[in-house]
Amino acid sequence: MKRSPLHELNANLGARFVDFGGWEMPVQYVSVLAEHRAVREGVGVFDVTHLGRFALRGAGSHGALSRLLSNDIDRIEPGRCQYTMILNEDGGIVDDLIVWWWGEDDFWVMPNAANHRRVMAAFAAEPDCEIEDLQPATVFLAVQGPEAPALVEQVTGVRPGRFLNREVETGFGALRMAGTGYTGEPGAELCAAVPAGIALIEALLDGGATPCGLGARDTLRLEAGFPLWGEDIDETTTPLEAGLDFAVSFGHDFVGSRELSSQRDDGLERRLAGFILEDRGIPRHGYDVRTLDGGSGRVTSGNISPMLDTGIGLAYIAPPATEGDRLEVRIRERWAAGRVAEPPFHTSS
Repeated sequence: MKRSPLHELNANLGARFVDFGGWEMPVQYVSVLAEHRAVREGVGVFDVTHLGRFALRGAGSHGALSRLLSNDIDRIEPGRCQYTMILNEDGGIVDDLIVWWWGEDDFWVMPNAANHRRVMAAFAAEPDCEIEDLQPATVFLAVQGPEAPALVEQVTGVRPGRFLNREVETGFGALRMAGTGYTGEPGAELCAAVPAGIALIEALLDGGATPCGLGARDTLRLEAGFPLWGEDIDETTTPLEAGLDFAVSFGHDFVGSRELSSQRDDGLERRLAGFILEDRGIPRHGYDVRTLDGGSGRVTSGNISPMLDTGIGLAYIAPPATEGDRLEVRIRERWAAGRVAEPPFHTSS
């Protein structure tokens, strides 16, 4: 099993570890609830070195991004990031990812941990593309929370901007940052060579950041309504069904675009919906859902919201439900009442 270069530091901080996609990563330090609240109310730092990342360069790089990804890379420019997806021929989501654009024919592609090698191989097969795997020699950190931008500026000298990426020279060495994250809070993701990365996280902790594990990262992303690949989206779901239309540009030809166009024109049979329970209970992956007008589906992600203190979740419902529709989730032998709600379920003031 792989380990982050920060493993010893994480262990000394009291981390409990789990196997996550072949990596031994911290699931929590003190408690998921305490770490969740630290990010919602202050600033937390996550070791996310397990996440995929590779450099994409060469004369064919721009064309490869256009052919393989659902969003149009020309919607942005160097110095900016873009959320997008790589699809199969049927329009199913092979992975959702972020592209960091540095300069002419110079990009970073950030897949999910489970899909790092598959996505990297897809780009390596494209003509005139040069690939550099960034995982082995770098540390990747996510600094998140209302106080995160100020702390990142204090430690690095640069304040992160939303979906902007920067190369920064610091007292620790060079690092790359982008104003991205997976919690619904402001902040940044930082990538640095191993020695600089170790010094960087120590400085962030000294500056007041709470160390946070993957348990809190999951409850935070669920409160924000962000889908998780492998749970809410996969190769059997399309971006239109998942409500990710904003990351699809029909103005360019990409793998899966024809099937998506047909689905758009024919109408959706099901759609991913958020919901909030009004009865007590924890909605879990795979639990049955029914709407009062005859719709049905299953929970893909669900938990108790630490900030709302009630059950929340995501579920594919057929026919598609709309905000405010009444629904019920089967929890053991009873049906718990709730309503369809558009995420995010919680926003910080």
